[in-house]
Amino acid sequence: MALDYKWGGGRDMADQDGLVFAYRIDGEGKGQAIGWDELRAADESEGWTWIHLDRSAERARSWLAEESRIDPLIVSEALLDEETRPRFMATDDGLLLILRGVNLNPGADPEDMVSLRVWAEAGRVISVRQRRLLAVEDLRQAAEATTGPKTPGELIAALADGLVARMDGVISELDDRLDDLEDEVLSSQRVELRAELNALRREGIILRRYIAPQRDALAQLTIAKPSLFKNRHLARLREVADDITRQVESLDAARERAAVVQDELTNRLSEQLNKNMYVLSVIAGIFLPLGFVTGLLGVNVDGIPGAGTPWAFAALCGLMLALVLLEVWLFRRFKWI
Repeated sequence: MALDYKWGGGRDMADQDGLVFAYRIDGEGKGQAIGWDELRAADESEGWTWIHLDRSAERARSWLAEESRIDPLIVSEALLDEETRPRFMATDDGLLLILRGVNLNPGADPEDMVSLRVWAEAGRVISVRQRRLLAVEDLRQAAEATTGPKTPGELIAALADGLVARMDGVISELDDRLDDLEDEVLSSQRVELRAELNALRREGIILRRYIAPQRDALAQLTIAKPSLFKNRHLARLREVADDITRQVESLDAARERAAVVQDELTNRLSEQLNKNMYVLSVIAGIFLPLGFVTGLLGVNVDGIPGAGTPWAFAALCGLMLALVLLEVWLFRRFKWI
Protein backbone atom coordinates (compact mmCIF):
# COMPACT_ATOMS: atom_id res chain seq x y z
CA MET A 1 0.00 0.00 0.00
CA ALA A 2 3.07 2.28 0.13
CA LEU A 3 2.95 5.32 -2.14
CA ASP A 4 5.77 5.63 -4.63
CA TYR A 5 6.63 9.17 -5.62
CA LYS A 6 9.31 10.54 -7.87
CA TRP A 7 10.38 14.11 -7.76
CA GLY A 8 12.30 15.98 -10.35
CA GLY A 9 15.12 18.45 -10.23
CA GLY A 10 17.35 18.05 -7.25
CA ARG A 11 20.95 17.62 -6.35
CA ASP A 12 22.21 15.20 -3.75
CA MET A 13 21.53 16.82 -0.39
CA ALA A 14 23.80 15.31 2.24
CA ASP A 15 23.26 16.18 5.86
CA GLN A 16 24.34 19.84 6.04
CA ASP A 17 24.85 20.37 9.74
CA GLY A 18 21.33 19.35 10.66
CA LEU A 19 19.61 19.99 7.32
CA VAL A 20 19.25 16.46 6.00
CA PHE A 21 17.53 17.85 2.91
CA ALA A 22 15.02 20.47 1.81
CA TYR A 23 12.94 20.72 -1.34
CA ARG A 24 10.97 23.57 -2.87
CA ILE A 25 7.97 21.95 -4.58
CA ASP A 26 5.68 23.61 -7.11
CA GLY A 27 2.03 22.86 -7.69
CA GLU A 28 2.85 20.08 -10.15
CA GLY A 29 4.86 18.07 -7.65
CA LYS A 30 8.28 18.95 -9.04
CA GLY A 31 10.88 19.55 -6.37
CA GLN A 32 14.05 21.65 -6.32
CA ALA A 33 16.65 20.91 -3.64
CA ILE A 34 17.67 23.93 -1.56
CA GLY A 35 20.05 24.65 1.29
CA TRP A 36 20.05 26.85 4.39
CA ASP A 37 20.53 30.11 2.45
CA GLU A 38 17.81 29.34 -0.09
CA LEU A 39 15.58 28.20 2.75
CA ARG A 40 15.70 31.58 4.44
CA ALA A 41 14.95 33.38 1.18
CA ALA A 42 12.21 30.99 0.01
CA ASP A 43 9.24 32.64 -1.71
CA GLU A 44 6.06 30.88 -0.59
CA SER A 45 4.23 32.08 -3.68
CA GLU A 46 6.33 29.67 -5.74
CA GLY A 47 4.96 26.55 -4.05
CA TRP A 48 5.58 24.82 -0.76
CA THR A 49 8.66 23.54 1.07
CA TRP A 50 9.55 20.22 2.69
CA ILE A 51 12.32 20.58 5.26
CA HIS A 52 13.82 17.46 6.85
CA LEU A 53 16.06 18.05 9.88
CA ASP A 54 18.28 16.04 12.20
CA ARG A 55 17.32 17.13 15.70
CA SER A 56 20.63 16.01 17.17
CA ALA A 57 22.48 18.75 15.23
CA GLU A 58 22.89 22.03 17.06
CA ARG A 59 22.29 24.16 13.97
CA ALA A 60 18.96 22.45 13.30
CA ARG A 61 17.90 22.89 16.94
CA SER A 62 18.87 26.56 16.81
CA TRP A 63 16.97 27.11 13.56
CA LEU A 64 13.82 25.49 14.95
CA ALA A 65 13.98 27.55 18.14
CA GLU A 66 14.90 30.91 16.61
CA GLU A 67 14.01 31.04 12.92
CA SER A 68 11.26 28.53 12.19
CA ARG A 69 8.41 30.79 13.45
CA ILE A 70 6.89 27.78 15.22
CA ASP A 71 5.43 28.12 18.72
CA PRO A 72 8.38 27.66 21.13
CA LEU A 73 6.31 25.27 23.27
CA ILE A 74 5.74 22.98 20.27
CA VAL A 75 9.44 23.15 19.40
CA SER A 76 10.65 22.28 22.90
CA GLU A 77 7.91 19.85 23.97
CA ALA A 78 7.41 18.00 20.68
CA LEU A 79 9.88 18.59 17.86
CA LEU A 80 12.98 18.53 20.07
CA ASP A 81 11.78 16.49 23.04
CA GLU A 82 13.84 13.40 23.84
CA GLU A 83 10.89 11.07 24.47
CA THR A 84 7.66 11.27 22.50
CA ARG A 85 4.72 9.04 21.73
CA PRO A 86 2.61 9.17 18.56
CA ARG A 87 0.01 11.92 18.77
CA PHE A 88 -1.83 14.56 16.76
CA MET A 89 -2.50 18.18 17.67
CA ALA A 90 -4.08 20.94 15.62
CA THR A 91 -3.47 24.65 16.27
CA ASP A 92 -4.47 27.89 14.58
CA ASP A 93 -1.11 27.98 12.80
CA GLY A 94 -0.84 24.38 11.65
CA LEU A 95 -0.78 20.82 12.88
CA LEU A 96 1.64 18.56 14.74
CA LEU A 97 1.83 14.85 13.97
CA ILE A 98 4.26 12.52 15.72
CA LEU A 99 4.69 9.07 14.20
CA ARG A 100 6.92 6.07 14.81
CA GLY A 101 8.57 3.71 12.35
CA VAL A 102 10.41 0.44 12.82
CA ASN A 103 14.17 0.76 12.96
CA LEU A 104 15.47 -1.07 9.89
CA ASN A 105 18.93 0.48 9.95
CA PRO A 106 21.80 -2.06 9.75
CA GLY A 107 22.55 -3.64 13.12
CA ALA A 108 19.49 -2.12 14.81
CA ASP A 109 16.56 -3.85 16.50
CA PRO A 110 13.28 -3.27 14.63
CA GLU A 111 11.38 -2.83 17.90
CA ASP A 112 13.65 0.14 18.72
CA MET A 113 11.17 2.40 16.93
CA VAL A 114 12.30 5.69 15.44
CA SER A 115 10.34 8.87 16.04
CA LEU A 116 9.34 11.17 13.17
CA ARG A 117 7.94 14.54 14.22
CA VAL A 118 6.06 16.52 11.56
CA TRP A 119 4.91 20.14 11.66
CA ALA A 120 2.71 21.14 8.74
CA GLU A 121 1.23 24.49 7.79
CA ALA A 122 0.19 26.27 4.63
CA GLY A 123 3.22 26.33 2.37
CA ARG A 124 5.58 24.31 4.57
CA VAL A 125 6.19 20.85 6.07
CA ILE A 126 8.98 20.37 8.60
CA SER A 127 9.90 16.81 9.54
CA VAL A 128 12.39 16.10 12.32
CA ARG A 129 14.21 12.86 13.14
CA GLN A 130 17.35 11.65 14.85
CA ARG A 131 17.88 8.30 13.13
CA ARG A 132 17.32 7.45 9.50
CA LEU A 133 13.92 6.15 8.41
CA LEU A 134 13.64 4.18 5.19
CA ALA A 135 10.16 5.57 4.48
CA VAL A 136 11.65 9.06 4.33
CA GLU A 137 14.66 7.81 2.39
CA ASP A 138 12.34 6.35 -0.25
CA LEU A 139 10.83 9.76 -0.88
CA ARG A 140 14.23 11.37 -0.84
CA GLN A 141 15.66 8.93 -3.38
CA ALA A 142 12.63 9.51 -5.60
CA ALA A 143 13.43 13.22 -5.59
CA GLU A 144 15.61 12.81 -8.65
CA ALA A 145 12.77 11.88 -11.01
CA THR A 146 9.67 13.69 -12.20
CA THR A 147 6.61 13.95 -9.95
CA GLY A 148 5.97 13.84 -6.25
CA PRO A 149 3.36 14.90 -3.70
CA LYS A 150 1.63 18.04 -4.89
CA THR A 151 0.48 19.21 -1.46
CA PRO A 152 1.64 18.96 2.15
CA GLY A 153 -1.35 16.71 2.89
CA GLU A 154 -0.30 14.28 0.19
CA LEU A 155 3.25 14.20 1.58
CA ILE A 156 2.06 13.42 5.12
CA ALA A 157 -0.21 10.67 3.80
CA ALA A 158 2.76 9.19 1.93
CA LEU A 159 4.97 9.31 5.04
CA ALA A 160 2.34 7.65 7.24
CA ASP A 161 1.70 5.03 4.59
CA GLY A 162 5.38 4.21 4.17
CA LEU A 163 6.00 3.91 7.91
CA VAL A 164 3.06 1.56 8.43
CA ALA A 165 3.84 -0.56 5.35
CA ARG A 166 7.25 -1.47 6.78
CA MET A 167 5.72 -2.60 10.05
CA ASP A 168 3.94 -5.46 8.25
CA GLY A 169 7.20 -7.25 7.53
CA VAL A 170 8.42 -6.95 11.12
CA ILE A 171 5.12 -8.20 12.59
CA SER A 172 4.99 -11.08 10.08
CA GLU A 173 8.52 -12.07 11.06
CA LEU A 174 7.51 -12.00 14.73
CA ASP A 175 4.58 -14.32 13.95
CA ASP A 176 6.89 -16.70 12.05
CA ARG A 177 9.32 -16.82 14.96
CA LEU A 178 6.43 -17.55 17.31
CA ASP A 179 5.30 -20.40 15.02
CA ASP A 180 8.80 -21.88 15.16
CA LEU A 181 8.88 -21.64 18.95
CA GLU A 182 5.47 -23.32 19.23
CA ASP A 183 6.74 -26.26 17.19
CA GLU A 184 10.02 -26.43 19.08
CA VAL A 185 8.39 -26.39 22.52
CA LEU A 186 6.62 -29.64 21.61
CA SER A 187 9.73 -31.37 20.31
CA SER A 188 12.74 -29.84 22.05
CA GLN A 189 13.97 -29.31 25.58
CA ARG A 190 16.53 -26.58 24.92
CA VAL A 191 17.06 -24.41 27.96
CA GLU A 192 17.31 -21.33 25.69
CA LEU A 193 13.65 -21.60 24.69
CA ARG A 194 12.43 -19.61 27.68
CA ALA A 195 14.86 -16.75 27.01
CA GLU A 196 13.90 -16.67 23.32
CA LEU A 197 10.21 -16.62 24.16
CA ASN A 198 10.68 -13.82 26.68
CA ALA A 199 12.60 -11.79 24.09
CA LEU A 200 9.82 -12.30 21.55
CA ARG A 201 7.14 -11.23 24.02
CA ARG A 202 9.20 -8.15 24.88
CA GLU A 203 9.44 -7.18 21.21
CA GLY A 204 5.69 -7.51 20.76
CA ILE A 205 4.98 -5.38 23.84
CA ILE A 206 7.33 -2.61 22.68
CA LEU A 207 5.88 -2.59 19.17
CA ARG A 208 2.32 -2.38 20.47
CA ARG A 209 3.27 0.38 22.86
CA TYR A 210 3.93 2.74 19.96
CA ILE A 211 1.75 1.31 17.20
CA ALA A 212 -1.56 1.59 19.10
CA PRO A 213 -1.19 5.35 19.86
CA GLN A 214 -0.21 5.88 16.21
CA ARG A 215 -3.58 4.47 15.15
CA ASP A 216 -5.32 6.89 17.53
CA ALA A 217 -3.30 9.85 16.25
CA LEU A 218 -4.20 9.16 12.61
CA ALA A 219 -7.84 8.61 13.54
CA GLN A 220 -7.91 11.99 15.30
CA LEU A 221 -6.36 13.60 12.23
CA THR A 222 -9.01 12.19 9.90
CA ILE A 223 -11.77 13.33 12.25
CA ALA A 224 -10.33 16.86 12.54
CA LYS A 225 -10.13 17.18 8.70
CA PRO A 226 -7.47 19.92 8.55
CA SER A 227 -7.62 22.21 5.54
CA LEU A 228 -4.24 20.90 4.35
CA PHE A 229 -5.83 17.56 3.47
CA LYS A 230 -8.17 16.79 0.62
CA ASN A 231 -10.75 14.05 0.88
CA ARG A 232 -8.58 11.54 -0.96
CA HIS A 233 -5.72 12.17 1.49
CA LEU A 234 -8.02 11.61 4.45
CA ALA A 235 -9.32 8.43 2.82
CA ARG A 236 -5.73 7.22 2.46
CA LEU A 237 -5.02 8.01 6.11
CA ARG A 238 -8.15 6.11 7.16
CA GLU A 239 -6.83 3.09 5.26
CA VAL A 240 -3.50 3.47 7.05
CA ALA A 241 -5.32 3.63 10.41
CA ASP A 242 -7.20 0.45 9.47
CA ASP A 243 -3.89 -1.25 8.65
CA ILE A 244 -2.55 -0.23 12.06
CA THR A 245 -5.68 -1.67 13.69
CA ARG A 246 -4.98 -4.96 11.96
CA GLN A 247 -1.36 -4.83 13.12
CA VAL A 248 -2.41 -4.16 16.71
CA GLU A 249 -4.79 -7.11 16.55
CA SER A 250 -1.96 -9.28 15.21
CA LEU A 251 0.28 -8.19 18.08
CA ASP A 252 -2.48 -8.90 20.62
CA ALA A 253 -3.00 -12.36 19.12
CA ALA A 254 0.76 -12.98 19.16
CA ARG A 255 0.92 -11.94 22.81
CA GLU A 256 -1.85 -14.37 23.71
CA ARG A 257 -0.18 -17.15 21.72
CA ALA A 258 3.12 -16.41 23.43
CA ALA A 259 1.40 -16.67 26.82
CA VAL A 260 0.00 -20.08 25.86
CA VAL A 261 3.42 -21.23 24.65
CA GLN A 262 4.96 -19.92 27.87
CA ASP A 263 2.45 -21.93 29.93
CA GLU A 264 3.15 -25.04 27.86
CA LEU A 265 6.88 -24.58 28.28
CA THR A 266 6.48 -24.04 32.03
CA ASN A 267 4.32 -27.15 32.32
CA ARG A 268 6.85 -29.23 30.40
CA LEU A 269 9.70 -28.00 32.56
CA SER A 270 7.67 -28.62 35.72
CA GLU A 271 6.76 -32.09 34.49
CA GLN A 272 10.39 -32.88 33.79
CA LEU A 273 11.42 -31.54 37.19
CA ASN A 274 8.72 -33.56 38.95
CA LYS A 275 9.79 -36.68 37.07
CA ASN A 276 13.39 -36.21 38.14
CA MET A 277 12.36 -35.55 41.72
CA TYR A 278 10.19 -38.70 41.67
CA VAL A 279 13.10 -40.84 40.47
CA LEU A 280 15.31 -39.41 43.21
CA SER A 281 12.58 -40.06 45.79
CA VAL A 282 12.25 -43.71 44.70
CA ILE A 283 16.01 -44.20 44.89
CA ALA A 284 16.10 -42.55 48.32
CA GLY A 285 13.18 -44.74 49.46
CA ILE A 286 15.01 -47.90 48.40
CA PHE A 287 18.30 -47.00 50.06
CA LEU A 288 16.85 -45.53 53.24
CA PRO A 289 16.29 -48.95 54.97
CA LEU A 290 19.69 -50.14 53.72
CA GLY A 291 21.31 -47.07 55.20
CA PHE A 292 19.55 -47.71 58.48
CA VAL A 293 20.81 -51.33 58.64
CA THR A 294 24.40 -50.45 57.71
CA GLY A 295 24.39 -47.50 60.09
CA LEU A 296 23.08 -49.63 62.93
CA LEU A 297 25.70 -52.34 62.33
CA GLY A 298 28.45 -49.76 61.97
CA VAL A 299 28.29 -48.45 65.53
CA ASN A 300 31.53 -49.02 67.40
CA VAL A 301 30.22 -50.91 70.44
CA ASP A 302 30.53 -54.51 71.68
CA GLY A 303 27.83 -57.04 70.89
CA ILE A 304 27.47 -56.39 67.12
CA PRO A 305 25.92 -59.61 65.65
CA GLY A 306 28.27 -61.61 63.44
CA ALA A 307 31.39 -59.71 64.42
CA GLY A 308 33.29 -62.97 64.88
CA THR A 309 31.55 -65.06 62.20
CA PRO A 310 33.32 -65.46 58.80
CA TRP A 311 30.11 -65.78 56.79
CA ALA A 312 28.28 -62.88 58.51
CA PHE A 313 29.19 -60.33 55.77
CA ALA A 314 27.80 -62.55 52.99
CA ALA A 315 24.65 -63.12 55.02
CA LEU A 316 24.27 -59.36 55.55
CA CYS A 317 24.63 -58.70 51.79
CA GLY A 318 22.00 -61.35 51.03
CA LEU A 319 19.69 -59.86 53.63
CA MET A 320 20.01 -56.37 52.11
CA LEU A 321 19.46 -57.77 48.61
CA ALA A 322 16.29 -59.46 49.80
CA LEU A 323 15.23 -56.20 51.42
CA VAL A 324 15.73 -54.34 48.11
CA LEU A 325 13.66 -56.92 46.24
CA LEU A 326 10.93 -56.65 48.86
CA GLU A 327 10.87 -52.86 48.51
CA VAL A 328 10.68 -53.03 44.72
CA TRP A 329 7.80 -55.48 44.99
CA LEU A 330 5.98 -53.23 47.40
CA PHE A 331 6.53 -50.14 45.19
CA ARG A 332 5.13 -51.98 42.20
CA ARG A 333 2.19 -53.28 44.20
CA PHE A 334 1.27 -49.79 45.28
CA LYS A 335 1.97 -48.57 41.71
CA TRP A 336 4.64 -46.14 42.83
CA ILE A 337 6.92 -47.27 40.02
